Amino acid sequence: MNLATETSSYYENLDSMPLAELLESINKEDQKVAFAVRQVIPQVEKFVHRLVENFQEGGRLFYIGAGTSGRLGILDASEIPPTFGASPELIVGLIAGGDSAIRSAVEGAEDDPNQAWLDLSAYKLKKYDTILGIAASGKTPYVLGGLKTAQENGLMTASLSCNSQSKISEFADFPIEVEVGPEFVTGSTRMKSGTAQKMVLNMISTSLMIRLGKVKGNKMVHMQLSNTKLIDRGVRMILSELPELTYSQAADLLKKHGSVYSVIEQFQ
Repeated sequence: MNLATETSSYYENLDSMPLAELLESINKEDQKVAFAVRQVIPQVEKFVHRLVENFQEGGRLFYIGAGTSGRLGILDASEIPPTFGASPELIVGLIAGGDSAIRSAVEGAEDDPNQAWLDLSAYKLKKYDTILGIAASGKTPYVLGGLKTAQENGLMTASLSCNSQSKISEFADFPIEVEVGPEFVTGSTRMKSGTAQKMVLNMISTSLMIRLGKVKGNKMVHMQLSNTKLIDRGVRMILSELPELTYSQAADLLKKHGSVYSVIEQFQ
């Protein structure tokens, strides 16, 4: 089966192309990604609906992937605690080859179909946990093996790939296939495929957190106040909800109660 993500680029002679044309051409291809993601919103909606139900029963979400796909899962998972004040145990990203593979490629790590389940097993999986396999090609053995074994153990599974009729879709209760077509640099799935995966993961985790009450109105009222910029942002959020307060009063309340949400709740 020919994979669209591995087919030849629409562009020739990149090494002799003027810089402005290079940049404009990359941007032209990138503009196709949002449209491709839009096509899979119904599939994402079905998945998130069930995911919320699982979380309400105490479930967690695990991303498994290799290379760029694994790194994107880890990136999304790592943003959840500071953005939404959620436990880092709620969404976990795992990459073939372990943490060292985040920065450097680990040769052959993605070729072991048994390793993902071993990595997942360290987290003592429970009935309502969900496994989301990420693979641009849709055929990475690390991801395939993890999803297959997860299904065999009765866990809910989903997949995120960038080719139609992907192999990993066969082992996903909720398959998501974002067809982005050939990459600008032939086979370089860190480009359009990576962008598409990032967009879909943003949609999944953000909508999940909103449904779990981690956002009030349009504000991340549970965010961690880990630096001066975020404290200032928190104060301004409070003032937008409670304009009768001064900046100093809002800052004092934020320091006392520890979160924007707790301050606002005191006045409602």
